[in-house]
Amino acid sequence: MTPSVPPHWSRTSPLKIALAFALGIGAALLTAACGGFLVRDGLGLTQPGVDSTRLVDPAQSWAFTPEPDRFSPEALLDLRYLNEAQAGQSGFIQRSSDGEDFITGDGTPIRFWPVNTGIWRQSPEAIVEQARFLAKRGVNLVRWHGQITSQAAQTPLSAIDETARDQLWQLVAAMKREGIYTSISPYFAAFLPLQPQWGVPRDSDTMMGLLFFDPVVQEAYRAWWRALLEPVNPYTGIPLKDDPAVALLHLQNEDSLLFWTLQGLQGQDLDLLLGQYRDWLLGKYGSVETIRQAWGGTTLEADDPTQGRWGLLPIWDMTQPVTDPGRGQRLADQTEFLTTTMANLNRRMVEFLRQDLGVKALINANNWKTADPARLNDAERYSYTPAEVMAVNRYYGGVHSGEHSGWAIVAGDRFTDPSVLRHPDQLPTNLKQVRGYPMVITESSWVPPLGYQSEGPFLASLFQSLTGIDGFAWFVLNSPQWQQPDSANGYLPSLGKWIVDTPELLGNFPAAALIYRQGYLQQGTPVVEEHRPLEQLWQRRLPLLAETISFDPNRDLSRADNSGSETQVHPLAFLVGPVKVTYGGDPAQDRVVDLRPYIDDRRKTLTAITGEITWDYGQGLCRLDSPRAQGVTGFLKDQGPITLNRLTITSGNPYATVMVVSMDGQPLDQAQRILVQVGTVARSTGWQQKPTRWTDENGTSHQGYEVLNYGTAPWRVANTDVTLDLDYPGIRRAQRLDMNGMAQEDLPLEGRGQGVRLRLPATARYVVLSRGQG
Repeated sequence: MTPSVPPHWSRTSPLKIALAFALGIGAALLTAACGGFLVRDGLGLTQPGVDSTRLVDPAQSWAFTPEPDRFSPEALLDLRYLNEAQAGQSGFIQRSSDGEDFITGDGTPIRFWPVNTGIWRQSPEAIVEQARFLAKRGVNLVRWHGQITSQAAQTPLSAIDETARDQLWQLVAAMKREGIYTSISPYFAAFLPLQPQWGVPRDSDTMMGLLFFDPVVQEAYRAWWRALLEPVNPYTGIPLKDDPAVALLHLQNEDSLLFWTLQGLQGQDLDLLLGQYRDWLLGKYGSVETIRQAWGGTTLEADDPTQGRWGLLPIWDMTQPVTDPGRGQRLADQTEFLTTTMANLNRRMVEFLRQDLGVKALINANNWKTADPARLNDAERYSYTPAEVMAVNRYYGGVHSGEHSGWAIVAGDRFTDPSVLRHPDQLPTNLKQVRGYPMVITESSWVPPLGYQSEGPFLASLFQSLTGIDGFAWFVLNSPQWQQPDSANGYLPSLGKWIVDTPELLGNFPAAALIYRQGYLQQGTPVVEEHRPLEQLWQRRLPLLAETISFDPNRDLSRADNSGSETQVHPLAFLVGPVKVTYGGDPAQDRVVDLRPYIDDRRKTLTAITGEITWDYGQGLCRLDSPRAQGVTGFLKDQGPITLNRLTITSGNPYATVMVVSMDGQPLDQAQRILVQVGTVARSTGWQQKPTRWTDENGTSHQGYEVLNYGTAPWRVANTDVTLDLDYPGIRRAQRLDMNGMAQEDLPLEGRGQGVRLRLPATARYVVLSRGQG
């Protein structure tokens, strides 16, 4: 059997879309490398990295072989109580009065700790099991990212995949019973296998972009939604459109007319778009002569005004500054047309879902990036404003090169292994949020073969809390419980790449979810408030602050230089506090906080505006110090004792994450129970790598590692080497828990003044401290 990509959630095999990205234009953007020894981030920072040749020493590690979770009521760690008894029990999820947060049907604020799940492709029993497993670990929203279009031979374009709908129905029902909401993402143009009987695309190689302007695709698209939402779900007794457990509908995934794939439109498909462009131009200017004058006589070879045809400038031109006024106006018109074409599709779809189908769930339009975050991202986000929720897909990872690197890890692959703690400008939560809209990250992860992962849940929790981001959906969980190292597709000798249900990602959810969902940290006041007239967007003028190029480990061969130096505000402002933008506003109302007290470029440190988070990106260390949660992540061993308020952490681990969190909402010096959670590093058993250097097809040099042996099950987890000095009065008991939250043993406590010293065992992941004896 020929090795192939597993269904859908492999993310990708080499795509035709990637060819469009590589037409000699995308490669020029992505030129800076980051490596495993000397790593350079977008701040111009060159730092010695930790030599991760043996991140997990077999002699200093333990086998991750937890017993299946039986969900005993005796578990000391079970976050199911954070969820409602039944998702949607008080009505549909709504937006808060200012539009920027989520509330339940009765007005109670709610924060989502979400994941993408592929469990719906398995048995009903597996779905039920995963629902309980996730709820216990703090999850209260899952994203169903499927393909609702029928791919059966000879079926019309308007037909849906009824099996996929049934699987979705079962998923919604099972998650609902565990207090977990569902978001539905049913259309991904890049992964839609084409059928000859459809008649679309006419001449292009993929469906990318067609939904925005093709009436044939749009008619079928409405039929898909009707067939998905109107029938009664036999597992709940109500249609999805009426089910308050459905929190969010995503109109589509990862498509844009402002991305490189615009160049992939060909022949009749392109003619259709250009015909709409002609009508738009004549509607704006009134005549061919007025268009010619506005554009200063700028022409393209594709232009034929006598036939009512004006071509589109290459997407590359939209990423560049322009000095010629006529050419500048032509680019502005092109940007406005493409943006409003997307916005109009989103507006019509929201009206269809609301008025024709009676949908009550919140709606997100899209979640993609553009060819240039500085000049085009605000136009992209503006196109989402007819819907109610902003979203983006944004990952963290190193470069991974290999024949199957889009979905598998095999021997001979090469990769870089940078910790984000030395690259703060690349944190996925560094987002400009649109005033009046919630913002969710619909896909993210610290993507394997990256070794530094325990920092991920810690940082996602902290910086969502600080900036008010409304959800960080980890990608992807395919097992009912833990995922051990295994083949990426069941038969290719390899490891699966897109997995989250692992010791250092899912294993570090509980404390992180507790902090974020319970609001243990202060949300910062905005440090940047920008107001952008729409004409600025069309003219592609630089904003006060731009997001970095969002890195997709599947499509991007190199890490980009994400300095953000073109814009006025320091690129690390995102880590000081919220960054907000209003479209259609008055720039006279712009406001930027003086960032000098918070960012020290010389010392390479930053401090959140709340004072609760400090990040030393020179040393690779992030500290949390707040009344109800404390901790640290990064390269601990070289730091010596790390002193926080009434807590000192001493670690012999070269790299680890330690979190100390109140379990009852009280300050740590009063809480009756406190969770201690530790993350280190995990690799498959037998994993071997060696240092290497290589040059990719763009000519970029990388220094990292070659996989010699991708290993087997189970995971090997680096031993915990952590001692805590807790100056919290009244701590009387410390109980080590297993991975299912069950008490395993009492740990000795050494008295230290009014506090205690606790030396954690090598296999400790969760420890519960309590006052009194219970």
